[in-house]
Amino acid sequence: MFEIRVICTPDDADRVSRALAAAFDTGPARQYPTRDGKRARLYFTADHRPTTPESE
Repeated sequence: MFEIRVICTPDDADRVSRALAAAFDTGPARQYPTRDGKRARLYFTADHRPTTPESE
């Protein structure tokens, strides 16, 4: 298990969340504003998806 941190515009937060959820097993994003208040910091707890014989 690992953590992913992304800094993006608030308008991109949903798109980033969907893309990471498609690539990894993620929990819900924790979202905080950046110090300048113009962007968002997203934190995800993530894990690699298990591999199956079909995906190899």
